[in-house]
Amino acid sequence: MAQGLPLAMRALRSRNYRLFFIGQSISLIGTWMTRLATSWLVYRLTDSALLLGIVGFAGQIPAFFLSPLVGVWIDRWNRHRTLVWTQVIAMVQSLALAGLALSGTINMYWIIGLSLLQGLVNAFDMPARQAFVIEMIDDRADLSNAIALNSTIVNGSRLIGPAIAGLVIAAVGEGYCFLIDGLSYIAVVWSLLAMRLASEQPRATQKHILQELAEGWTYIVESRPIRSILLVLALSSLVGMPFGVLLPIMAGNVLHGGPHTLGFLVGASGIGAFVSAVSLAVRKSVIGLGRMIAISCAVFGASLVLFAISRNVWVSMALMVVTGFGMMQQMAGSNTIVQTIVADSKRGRVMSYYTLAILGMAPFGSLLAGTLAERFGAPWTLAAGGVLCILASVWFARQLPEVRRVIRPIYVELGILPE
Repeated sequence: MAQGLPLAMRALRSRNYRLFFIGQSISLIGTWMTRLATSWLVYRLTDSALLLGIVGFAGQIPAFFLSPLVGVWIDRWNRHRTLVWTQVIAMVQSLALAGLALSGTINMYWIIGLSLLQGLVNAFDMPARQAFVIEMIDDRADLSNAIALNSTIVNGSRLIGPAIAGLVIAAVGEGYCFLIDGLSYIAVVWSLLAMRLASEQPRATQKHILQELAEGWTYIVESRPIRSILLVLALSSLVGMPFGVLLPIMAGNVLHGGPHTLGFLVGASGIGAFVSAVSLAVRKSVIGLGRMIAISCAVFGASLVLFAISRNVWVSMALMVVTGFGMMQQMAGSNTIVQTIVADSKRGRVMSYYTLAILGMAPFGSLLAGTLAERFGAPWTLAAGGVLCILASVWFARQLPEVRRVIRPIYVELGILPE
């Protein structure tokens, strides 16, 4: 364990990344509080699976339309400055939600509108954040560890935030969750402003935005590994990852619980995702991650099917642990491979399509899940999504031999594999 700890935390040797890690660890607890509080508020106001899906759709649809263009801009802009602005705007959005909820004037129009604003912010924030990681670390060899540690803080906060939110909602209502979230953004803005960054290198002569957009798309299409990884990730995002939209229905109508039950279910998935992120952080190499993506996608799908069948709270919580583990292994493993093999000049554009595969597909998945759950019920909808994830894992497993053949020379060039 004494040997494993430095290995798992080696990216923290970089001062800028260490600052970012601290700020994000605080801010993301508030983010997860807001996510759960928003879902419970919509469920309390409407008791509608469809409206839960619509709110999820509004919060994610900007990424579908904007991500490709945002990728071009991220490759042009100062990524550090972009992140400062996205965090400030996100803070204003959370404080606006808090003001409306605490004053008793909140309604579905405000919730959908502010969710749309947050989705707009995320469309810029996520690819900028992913592309900025390499600028925060002093040693490129620590890149995979930094990505794993990002997943660790996301899922550590996912474990803590919903549990706190469930207690806060039960005690004083959803508005205070939004207020805590708004104030938590101060930490991440401070961490960004405290960084010491090298002066920005002059960028190459800019081409027309559509030409750069086409270059990014062609690069992805012609790369068998990146194309295959993003396709299986997009399908999982469409049919599997919107399970969170239906958790309030499962907690309230199927398991006959309240906001604390929802908090425990989300927290349980956070435990699984956190364990997954830690297991990735202690890995010494990216070798073997391709096989892991196929296995984790199948595990994710199978746990969703079993969760849909369960009618026991404790069994459902255990299955949520497995669900979170499988989901995070696939997402973080995909991120690590893509960030390792992508050319630096295309990093922003490729990571924007990674964002599209997750956030861009999720709104359609949320809307689809809400619509199907309204007609057939949440359990049947979850089970169908799980089966499709299993089929996606089988397809990706069949692509692995060719993916490995293409990746091997890149790994050799980077010194990951011997010649």
